[in-house]
Amino acid sequence: MLPAMTTLIYPTTNFTRTEQVNIVRGDGIYVYDASGKRYLEGLAGLWCSALGYGNRELIEAITAQLQNLSYSHMFGGRTHQVGIDLAEKLASMLPIPEAKIFLANSGSEANDSMIKMLRYWANVTGQPQRKKIIAFERAYHGVTLASAALTGLPVNHMHFDIPVDELGILRAETPHYYHGHRDGETETEFAERLVEDVERLILREGPETIAAFIAEPVGGAAGVVVAPDAYYPALGRMLERHGVLFWADEVICGFGRTGNAFGSTTVGVQPRLMSLAKQMSSAYIPISAAVIPGSMYETMVEPSNRAGVFGHGFTYSGHPVACAAALKAMEIYERDGLFAHAAEVGAYMQERLGEFIDHPLVGEVRGKGLIGAVELVADKSARVPFPDGRAGAIAMQCCKEHGLLIRAVAGNSVAFCPPLIITREQVDEMIEMFDRALAAATKTIRREMPEILK
Repeated sequence: MLPAMTTLIYPTTNFTRTEQVNIVRGDGIYVYDASGKRYLEGLAGLWCSALGYGNRELIEAITAQLQNLSYSHMFGGRTHQVGIDLAEKLASMLPIPEAKIFLANSGSEANDSMIKMLRYWANVTGQPQRKKIIAFERAYHGVTLASAALTGLPVNHMHFDIPVDELGILRAETPHYYHGHRDGETETEFAERLVEDVERLILREGPETIAAFIAEPVGGAAGVVVAPDAYYPALGRMLERHGVLFWADEVICGFGRTGNAFGSTTVGVQPRLMSLAKQMSSAYIPISAAVIPGSMYETMVEPSNRAGVFGHGFTYSGHPVACAAALKAMEIYERDGLFAHAAEVGAYMQERLGEFIDHPLVGEVRGKGLIGAVELVADKSARVPFPDGRAGAIAMQCCKEHGLLIRAVAGNSVAFCPPLIITREQVDEMIEMFDRALAAATKTIRREMPEILK
């Protein structure tokens, strides 16, 4: 372990276990630590390094933009062409009519901004009661004060006094069939029951009080949750009937991760609002976007005129260097057919991950495209999870020791989300690393937790 660097406060870290690995450089899908050890980046950093490390085209686009215009803000009527070009490019790709793009710097900021825009829209259209937002119980949508309220993971709320009730956040059951279905219930029946539960919630609260339902098409930090095929189409139809906007959090799923341009397409739902980030620039420069339909934007124009300004924005909204990076990333994705590549190689990755389903500690293997998870359970026959996250932590440590960087999410689900550029041969390499790591982890888990295992 490296000596503690006490001047740094680390994000999403156990403060007693800081500085476990010091990454100094990257190349393609691999990164190297200070000792020279090579790791396969099995989670694309944090679900974001789609084009891997050291992409010369991205570096050159960023460098050229730095030399031309290193910074300019977008307040008070100022603009720049690279920001306009990026917005136009995104609008041409998005399944939202006459999409309007607000640029920010992270997924949390994009979701926070959307909450504010929904409130603005509700107020200026004479619907001040329409402020509630429905989110899943195990959702992850960010960590700013407002976006953390959308998040449903206890660790992101503990000690922070997150204003969930004050912001009108309601909860729906996470559509995870493996843990949520009743005895004898099919996936379709499970999906229908959960959608009916959401409808009852809407009717109980009053449809006129609910602005939106937010969801990741495939849940990331929630455990790579893949809903039954029937769930999202049925949910979308029901929300439309009640005038509730479906808000797709595409921060992880967007730009090819599930094998389509957007995860909404993969799961068969039509979004009315979208949040984008991560693969938007392949993580080379932070950038994100909150997307609303043109009809919503039009209702906000005259009120902003009366107020003097639309009073929301960030110093780095539409940073020209970040916009240049995102534009180049879009060009590469399109030119190199990386969304189709993710679908093809992703199907192979899902097939290889599926080989672990017979392991005595593996309860479920799930995923779409190039995102997947292997969930470790204490009792396979009864689908009983481990009572805490120790098994996942052990597996994550063993993977690191075997040269694979992954992340345990939702306790004991080992998540896989490699760069989109990964090849079938590199998938094989990743699976072989995980196979060895899982064998080592199994020995440790059996030794340290014998009273839990069945």
